[in-house]
Parts: sequence; C-alpha cells; structure tokens
Amino acid sequence: MKKTAKPLDKRFKIAHREALIGVILVLINFIWWYGFAYGLGSADVDNYTYIFGLPAWFFYSCIAGFVVMVILVILTVKFLFKEVPFDEEEGERK
Repeated sequence: MKKTAKPLDKRFKIAHREALIGVILVLINFIWWYGFAYGLGSADVDNYTYIFGLPAWFFYSCIAGFVVMVILVILTVKFLFKEVPFDEEEGERK
C-alpha cells in the first residue's frame, strides 16, 4: 500500500534550518575553544603570556570566545531566525 506524502508544514522547514544554524554555532564555538586552548596552551608554562593576569590561551579560549559567541548568537537571532506562530494553520482547522 502506497502512502501519500503529506507536505510538511513550513514551520518544520524553518525549525530544521534554525537547528542546523545552532549546530554550526556550536561547532564554531568548539573549534574556537579547542584551537586556542590547545594551540596556545600546549606551550611550556615558562613561555606563557598573560592577559589581565590570565594565561593567554585561557583568555582567548574562554573569555574572548564567550564574548565572540554571544555576539554571533545575537546577530544570528536578529538576522537569520524567523518568528514562527504556534497556532494551527488556517487550512488545518476543522
């Protein structure tokens, strides 16, 4: 028996797109953190440079990375996300 495919609600398409954007933001955050934490942090402790009393690897990976991610999330929500109504569509009401 062949099932007829009901077209997905456009809200699902928007939700999937926004979920993918969220995953991309998480990957950016992880790559940023990992790159600075293990890139700068793998040096000899005697050769560390310090910013505001913190090792540079920690400052860039945790402090600056947090600020960068907050700005990216704000810009993403402002420009890429759409408001989606949770009400039923007009055609679906009985």
